[in-house]
Amino acid sequence: MATPVGNGAPGAVVPARPSGPPGTAPAVPGVPVSGPGATPARRPPAGPAPRGLSRLRARLTDATRTAPGRLQLAGAVLAVLTVAFGALTAWQLETKAEAANRVVRHSQPLSKDAADIHRLLAHADTTAATGFLLAGEETKTVRGDYENDLASATGLIAKAAAQTTIDSPAYQKLTELNKQLPVYAGLVETARANNRLGLPLGGAYLRYASEQMQGTLLQRAAELTAIENDELDKDYAEAKSSPWAAYGLGVLTLGALVWVQVTLFRRTNRVFNPGLLGATAAVLAGALWLAVTGLTTNAALQQSWKQGAQPLRALNTARVQVLSARLAENLNLVARGSTTAYADQWTTITQQLAGSEPANVPMEQHSGSLRQALDLAPADARKQIGDADRQYETWRARHDAAHTLETQQADYQGALQATVTADPAAEANTADGAFKATDGALDLAATTEQEHFERSAKGAEGDLRLAALAAALLGVAAAAAALRGLGRRLAEYR
Repeated sequence: MATPVGNGAPGAVVPARPSGPPGTAPAVPGVPVSGPGATPARRPPAGPAPRGLSRLRARLTDATRTAPGRLQLAGAVLAVLTVAFGALTAWQLETKAEAANRVVRHSQPLSKDAADIHRLLAHADTTAATGFLLAGEETKTVRGDYENDLASATGLIAKAAAQTTIDSPAYQKLTELNKQLPVYAGLVETARANNRLGLPLGGAYLRYASEQMQGTLLQRAAELTAIENDELDKDYAEAKSSPWAAYGLGVLTLGALVWVQVTLFRRTNRVFNPGLLGATAAVLAGALWLAVTGLTTNAALQQSWKQGAQPLRALNTARVQVLSARLAENLNLVARGSTTAYADQWTTITQQLAGSEPANVPMEQHSGSLRQALDLAPADARKQIGDADRQYETWRARHDAAHTLETQQADYQGALQATVTADPAAEANTADGAFKATDGALDLAATTEQEHFERSAKGAEGDLRLAALAAALLGVAAAAAALRGLGRRLAEYR
């Protein structure tokens, strides 16, 4: 007989009570339990939420899964590319325009003013020596030329300083010139006063004044000219630089527009999309405008350089050397044979002007600064420089004749009269008359070359600014047209 199993029966198995509070179901392995006091189920650890590029990549992936999403993405890309092309093109053209503006209105005028300062100071020193040789016969014209040279140089120094920053090397040179010019003028006046009194000390003061001019003032003026020429070269280089970034972005934008249109044609069998065609035409017009304007303005600036700025630079060198030769000629007479330094200086400078070739050799075979000025000059200035060279040869012949009178015949007064005179009627037959004719012809050539520069360069800035404005407007128009063209395709999915 089976042993009954029940409460209190021997051997009965009493089930275990649940460990939880009353009213809770027993825990079953593998089954989550809820409710008060239940142990929460374990969850797998969540990965880090996508951020930055990962989130953007995820959104782009979601967007490109549908045709409308792809169209929206294409529209955004084309809008960015077209606007960026217009903005970049406008910025690069505006940068070129600003450089062209500096060439015309700032760096070339400053370069010219620096060269004029150098020339005016050299001319003042030469004229002071001429007036000293004339002594009591010094004419109002000679005296007026000297005073005008100093006044003009002082005005140009002040003008250049007003257009130059204080921390620039050019400003330092201008400051030195401004300080030393009154010192030189004072020495000349002392020499002039002693000379009128017949005191030999006048010649010493004049030679000392000239040493101050050549050793300090003319050197600073030459350094100033070199600084301004370097600035002009930099501005020319920037104004003529090619906007390669704009060209590259233009090609990329046109490629993207063509690719989108080809893709649409393959999927919709519609040959033309007016909006995308309009955007392509706008970008193409901007690129062509950029290319044509870049070529034409570069050609104009190059012409202004070749026919204006570059020949002016060579011509200014020759003009200063002509003045230096005349100064050496005058100071040699002031020295009255006490030194051969000025005769040697004349020989050195004339070799720099015409080369070391004999006087009877044609100018075309010379190697000096006059030949360089002739080679670089435009056609209408070449005749004027040729006239200057012929006058220069006449001047050299008269100088040699006067030098022979002084050194071989001991006729100082005859050499003086052959070199400089207060009689206007006799001046044409002196070395002074040939010198003035040489300097006058070179001055006409400089005026001609300056006109060439201004005529060639003045329109470049306006053309570049117009092209910059057009590129910006065409970029915006291209973006609007592209969005409109793709918007019509999007409307078909609604």
